[in-house]
Amino acid sequence: MKTWRIAILPGDGIGPEVTAQACHVLHAAGERFGFDLALHEYPIGAAAVKSHGEPLPSLTREAVVAADAVLLGAVGDPSMDAAPRALKPETGLLQLRALLGVYANLRPVAVHPALADRSPLRPERLNGVDLLIVRELTGGLYYGEPRSNDGTVAVNTLRYSAGEIERVARVAFEAARGRRGKVLSVDKANVLETSQLWRETVIRVARDYPAVQLEHIYVDYAAMRLVSDPASIDVLVTENMFGDILSDEAAVLVGSLGLLPSASLGAGPGLFEPIHGSAPSIAGQGVANPIGAIASAAMLLRHGLGMAEAADEVERAIALALADGARTRDLCRPGDRGLTTREVGDRIRGLVRKAGVRPGTIG
Repeated sequence: MKTWRIAILPGDGIGPEVTAQACHVLHAAGERFGFDLALHEYPIGAAAVKSHGEPLPSLTREAVVAADAVLLGAVGDPSMDAAPRALKPETGLLQLRALLGVYANLRPVAVHPALADRSPLRPERLNGVDLLIVRELTGGLYYGEPRSNDGTVAVNTLRYSAGEIERVARVAFEAARGRRGKVLSVDKANVLETSQLWRETVIRVARDYPAVQLEHIYVDYAAMRLVSDPASIDVLVTENMFGDILSDEAAVLVGSLGLLPSASLGAGPGLFEPIHGSAPSIAGQGVANPIGAIASAAMLLRHGLGMAEAADEVERAIALALADGARTRDLCRPGDRGLTTREVGDRIRGLVRKAGVRPGTIG
């Protein structure tokens, strides 16, 4: 039996709660499809600062580069907002991405029919919404130098090379070739030189994909189009900060940040995490939505381990659980209690274990 090494980084806030449910589902998939997973936990973020004095300690660094894939919960702690940059939980996340070289962040957004009424958008605008955001992850303002803040003037540097743009653009075009064949490239080329280089490079890459339709759009209009005509978007590719903002905006389409997964891919082990934050205000209450983490585990199976059939089964189980009414508090109507984090995780795990189970038969 094949054994895969998975580094689990629960992180902060609700991270440990949702990651625990994703791990249970991963084990169920292994039992169902005949592979074994060696899951080991390591600290990151505020939890790592408290236990090891830094947000990405050496034992975590060594573990993630040796793993077959990495599953992350969330990082962030408001009590550390005033900490030096080197000790901020988010610094550990940026260091992790750079360490793994994961330059392409994939964020799928599809509206489940049972949740169409959970979005503030009219249901007719959600028909056919199935898009993929491809965000460049290791460049731009988050990593550019110089950067400084002397209390009077602050500086951040937005920098991109043609090579950085080309490699993430190819990920987007390859994805579109297996989907509906459309790439929407988002930039601000009317203002920013980096966006001008972005557009020039994407146009050059597009020549290698004649069957894929390319459209360019400014980021401000992209934000409007995501809510006015989301079904028209197939694959959206953009730079780091724009992608961060637009992918969170896209969460409004599905009804909750807690539903959306992500996969960050590069040359080495992939990094898989829900797009939500650490949500400290609800940590420890058992009400966090684990579906984003579980769907991230499905992406880990598909993109990290090459186990597409197992990934399909996890995603099918999520869809069936939602169709049968499995809801945490974020998806409930006012006054409804909803299920706990563990109860939703247990339902999905049970469906992964049982082939052919259909809505209405979940205990």
